[in-house]
Amino acid sequence: MLRTDSAHPTLRTLIAAACLVVAALARAESWQPADSSYAWRFPEDHWSHAGYRTEWWYLTAQLVAEDDPAARFGVQFTVFRIGLTPAPPALDSAWSASDLIMGHAAIGEFTAGAGKHHFSELAQRASPLLGGFGVYPDTLIAWSLAPAGTEGRWALAWNGEAFRVEMADSAQGLAYRLETRPLKPLALQGPNGYSRKGAGPSSASQYYSFTRLAVAGTLRVEGRERRVRGEGWFDKEFGSNQLEPQQVGWDWFSLQLADGRELMLYQLRDREGRTDWRRGTLIAADGAVRQLGWNDWQLEAQGSWQSPATGTRYPERWRVRVPGAQLELEVIPRLLAQENVGARSGLHYWEGAVELRGPDSAPRGQGYVELVGLGGGRPLSF
Repeated sequence: MLRTDSAHPTLRTLIAAACLVVAALARAESWQPADSSYAWRFPEDHWSHAGYRTEWWYLTAQLVAEDDPAARFGVQFTVFRIGLTPAPPALDSAWSASDLIMGHAAIGEFTAGAGKHHFSELAQRASPLLGGFGVYPDTLIAWSLAPAGTEGRWALAWNGEAFRVEMADSAQGLAYRLETRPLKPLALQGPNGYSRKGAGPSSASQYYSFTRLAVAGTLRVEGRERRVRGEGWFDKEFGSNQLEPQQVGWDWFSLQLADGRELMLYQLRDREGRTDWRRGTLIAADGAVRQLGWNDWQLEAQGSWQSPATGTRYPERWRVRVPGAQLELEVIPRLLAQENVGARSGLHYWEGAVELRGPDSAPRGQGYVELVGLGGGRPLSF
């Protein structure tokens, strides 16, 4: 969500101007829409797609320290490509750009009954001097200079099987470098990876996931570095007009069940807070994908938690039911305070690690939940 009360007008103005340009170009129908007959090509489709308005790469993972299994962490790494023009600008300059690159990175520390959440962000024009997007078959997929005062860069790269990510923020004492390896085949989200977000045929994205990845590497929090390992989930989406005019946000769930299945659910909300569209997938232990329609699953938010930073109220936990799969889960945040608050951009949303329990309170797995557009702010229209 893009708030208008940021104390840093330079970045705020940059993002707002980009949104206006993007909206104007989208109305001119100059961007390529998602297509139900899209011909997927892997690994090439892990790289960026010029001509589509928005694109993002999303890794979330729950990790434990190798030297102390009681030390648990949650990690988010996100790269956004926000298109400014469908084709490269005619201006012959190293400063010209057809895209913005935005990065979000978070680390959650989880201990019994307590914890702490850390968030870092960056935004740059995609240019040779600041950041950009690689071209297949180069291993580098996306990169950006690290935040001011930090040497190096944030990067997403292909390691031959899946992805390598790295980030650092010296001011906050945060960093990680993680390698991933697929434990299950890639899953297309929606028929042929065509993920509808509304009734209109263009309200959609091309969407796929690696729903279970082995993740290992190093992580530094407040200056202390540790070796970590665990399991993660990777999402990739691209399209040009995902949200319909009345839609202002969404709730998204990526859940890894202890029995080897995964569950992805999303629902979009209108300006009155009503569910506007909902879909999901259930991935079997052998990788088979089952599409879930509106009435195939139920989601009930329970309780609420109010952010002291933004005043936004978020659900405290959820109950999920998929009757056709004999599945009933309690989804419980490992820490309530997992809101990402952009001190520079003014963006805020909840992105948190959760644990899963059955009706008998027995452990049933883990996952991540994302809540965007709550709190009455202006949404950034991805």
